[in-house]
Amino acid sequence: MSGLELAVVIPTFNEAGNVEELVERLERALAGFGWEAIFVDDNSPDGTAERLRSLAQRDRRIRVIERIRRRGLSSACIEGMMATAAPLIAVMDADLQHDPEVLPRLAAALRADPELDLAIASRFVEGGGTGDWERERVAKSETASRIAQLVLKADLRDPMSGCFMIRGSTFRQLAPRLSGIGFKILLDLLTSATVPLRFAEVPLQFHRREVGESKLDHVVAMEFLIALYDRMFGRIVPTRFAMFALIGGLGVAVHMAILALAYGVVATTFLTAQIVATIGAMTFNFFLNNGLTYRDRRLHGARALTLGWLSFCAVCSVGALANVGVAAFLFSSRYAYATVSALAGILVGAVWNFALSSRFTWGRY
Repeated sequence: MSGLELAVVIPTFNEAGNVEELVERLERALAGFGWEAIFVDDNSPDGTAERLRSLAQRDRRIRVIERIRRRGLSSACIEGMMATAAPLIAVMDADLQHDPEVLPRLAAALRADPELDLAIASRFVEGGGTGDWERERVAKSETASRIAQLVLKADLRDPMSGCFMIRGSTFRQLAPRLSGIGFKILLDLLTSATVPLRFAEVPLQFHRREVGESKLDHVVAMEFLIALYDRMFGRIVPTRFAMFALIGGLGVAVHMAILALAYGVVATTFLTAQIVATIGAMTFNFFLNNGLTYRDRRLHGARALTLGWLSFCAVCSVGALANVGVAAFLFSSRYAYATVSALAGILVGAVWNFALSSRFTWGRY
């Protein structure tokens, strides 16, 4: 058996119907290579991990990492890439849209030029293509690529590619700086480097998904914008806190809308309207934070959501008291203005709510 030359890291979620075919294609494409495939599965309910373990029992080149209560494509890639000693590390999807035949060409590009740090499979260079994508999806991908190019400030035609190969030594140098946010690990790698990475683009013909459902949805698009924010401003204001604060601002608007409806239209008492509006805003904030701010560790199931909602409401209730207490204390001094006192109270309340909900609602007890 030849030495280990190449590791292919493949994040999976509900891909049980694709993994056997993918392993067969990898075996054909990488004939002559010393390779291993590291599948990182986020506890897929369709039994993807079990299907992979069955394959691994027959083929020692197949490895499985199953993550519990954690989600996220970029973070899954990082864990898989850290788990190999291979000098070359590739990343690709498990949905058969990335043809494994591109892997030898990526390896050849890196071997031909020792100065290159990574080789990228590109849909938008000569010889590449998006297959039979709908016009709307092509437009979305091109728009995302243009936005990413502004952040990268590099002449990269396909910065949104999910298929690439990097030298293991280069990756391990970058790993401590990676955020693990979002669904495009390539963007994370390129923006984390203190010195611009040297790359080459290799043509890739993108294929249609044959089995399963696409993971591209509005939340994934939001994750892309969050990842861009993290690379540009995350060191100033942490990304998760910025998301939490933004949703808190939206919660204020929800509170006022419910208050106006209950008090002005339904004609309840003000106290009743205020209580209903407060509960409504907290519920809105909880579910939006669960889906976006804490997407990588979001709560599932009726019991977990109910307990999470109760703990979130409890934390925010104490945060409201801290808000009022700080504002009142500052306003009682001779030198504080009402606006400054109110803003200070809001900031203290926001930090309190974020810190405790991160620990007790979405954290590990």
